[in-house]
Amino acid sequence: MSKRNTQQRRHTIITELNIAGEVSVDQLAKRFETSEVTIRKDLAALEKSGLLLRKYGGAIPLPKEIIEPKSKDVSKRKQAIANKAASLIKDHNRIIIDSGRTTSAIVELLTDKKGLVVMTNALSVANRLNELENEPTILMTGGTWDPTSESFQGQVAEQVIKSYDFDQLFIGADGIDINRGTTTFNELIGLSQVMAEVAREVVVLVESEKIGRKIPNLELAWQQVHTLITDDGLSDQVKQELTLQGVNVICASIK
Repeated sequence: MSKRNTQQRRHTIITELNIAGEVSVDQLAKRFETSEVTIRKDLAALEKSGLLLRKYGGAIPLPKEIIEPKSKDVSKRKQAIANKAASLIKDHNRIIIDSGRTTSAIVELLTDKKGLVVMTNALSVANRLNELENEPTILMTGGTWDPTSESFQGQVAEQVIKSYDFDQLFIGADGIDINRGTTTFNELIGLSQVMAEVAREVVVLVESEKIGRKIPNLELAWQQVHTLITDDGLSDQVKQELTLQGVNVICASIK
């Protein structure tokens, strides 16, 4: 099928989703007389573009309150959070950097760290690590490529991770449920669970605006999280509530 037809199909999917409020893979495959695999690829591409939220068997519209603003301020928040995270890393630490924009911002801040061993499931992170002059030891999980998270996932990646132990895991989140833990759009949470199991300290990096978001998939329960780094937009009340969950909360100042 041509690229033009693919674009037209995806545009129609969004139109039907906005009208019906929900679409299913099965119905869309019949509607367009194509395979369910093709429809799943369409939904993955549309989710990556921020146009919908996938769920088991189909998709729903992306709630307006969880659409990330594209502003310089967001970039500053991510950088401030990454700076705090990098300050926790000591020479010769063995760390995991999960895929994500905030976590990947840590890489450029590792230039003065000696003897690092860094595991990642993201090609982009591995490539940026490879450019560092201090030449950290780079480990890749391998596994099945997930276009939604732009990272490797699955059983192979999980088995590789289980072969090691680490001082710290740096991981992001799509949202924070104050009562439960970190949440994600992605239904593939197995690797995150294994990463947390093999790390002595789990550090979550997330902007304050994501705290309180209603996202269905629980990724890490608070019992698995040691430290949460966010920005200074976090209210004192919410910080206290998170602290009561047993989490060390660090607020990075935005300059």
